[in-house]
Amino acid sequence: MRALFLQHDHLSPPGPVAERFAARGYAVDEAVVVAPEDFHQPNQPFDFPDPRGYDALVVMGAPWGAWDDDTIGTWLLPELEWLREADELNVPVFGICFGGQLLARAHGGSVARAPRPQIGWTPVWTQEPELVGPGPWFEWHYDRWQVPPDARELARDALASQAFVLRRNLAVQFHPELTAAGLQGWFDNGGRDAVVADGQDPQVLYQHTLAEGQAAADRAHALVDAFLDRVATA
Repeated sequence: MRALFLQHDHLSPPGPVAERFAARGYAVDEAVVVAPEDFHQPNQPFDFPDPRGYDALVVMGAPWGAWDDDTIGTWLLPELEWLREADELNVPVFGICFGGQLLARAHGGSVARAPRPQIGWTPVWTQEPELVGPGPWFEWHYDRWQVPPDARELARDALASQAFVLRRNLAVQFHPELTAAGLQGWFDNGGRDAVVADGQDPQVLYQHTLAEGQAAADRAHALVDAFLDRVATA
């Protein structure tokens, strides 16, 4: 079995999500859409691999908007078509944050700016805790989706829809892959200022993430298991 982790930038390692896929017997491939040298001019072409070469696709987050065709449309619009193709081929897709927003847009929903950003550890209300647990989950997003018409919403909070399932597609708005090391990488590339602008103390957020540690990894592993056992086999 083989899984492709599609990373949109070089700052979002797949962490415990990839670890769990590997533990479940998957060979893990990683591809980066926007190369490090193109980070500040991200509207570059990308050749998406044939979905038929994989048993699962994991579509990761990004610092750009899933609605922003002007900034990243050169690869964003082909990626939407790629996700529709995967769905038609019955290839399971797990979309994380930006990846979940792309699933919403690809399948008849929409994505737009939220009233405010959502950054930090957040519990969610879940209708199916055996599939998506209540968290807390790490959030870092400025946008939110409208659930596609044929999808089933699984979780939400007061600000945004947090998870939905559609055939063999699972979308989550939060970041189950995040670790303290990953957060430090975001901080070192402009994220610290974003946290301050949100009225938070970056050091407190980092220590909170460090303290979540193993519990967060366990939640991520359980989420991957649920995706593989309940969604990918639908």
